[in-house]
Amino acid sequence: MSANHKSTSKHLLELWGDNALHKSDDYLSADYVNHQMPDAAAGVSTKSLAEWRSLIADFHTGFSDVKMEVLLQVAEGDYVCSRWRMTAKHTGTFNELAATGKTTSWTGVHTDRYEGDKLVESWVDWDKYGFLEQLGMVGES
Repeated sequence: MSANHKSTSKHLLELWGDNALHKSDDYLSADYVNHQMPDAAAGVSTKSLAEWRSLIADFHTGFSDVKMEVLLQVAEGDYVCSRWRMTAKHTGTFNELAATGKTTSWTGVHTDRYEGDKLVESWVDWDKYGFLEQLGMVGES
């Protein structure tokens, strides 16, 4: 149960690196909900499965050389918590941010909730400030 969920959560996080969203259908509920804290665009958001897929597609329009590394996972019951690091090169427009050509690396925590074999809900908390600072969008001028 939990070991399989850990493997599934790891695999789904790694999809950010290979942009293979088509593989997610085997794991995600049609009613999947993704909570972004903070949202990449602004504020905090709750995304449907379609909106989540759109976010990933938009991300891959703006970034290349994406590497997702799962650093730690803990599972209990129907929940899996994963700490991760992502690295990507900003080569296109993302959320109205013109390409900088810079590589950025940031960490986050992803908590997933399962019902049976399907992932139904995720909470994502990530270092947006560090992400933007490395792109030269915030911080020292």
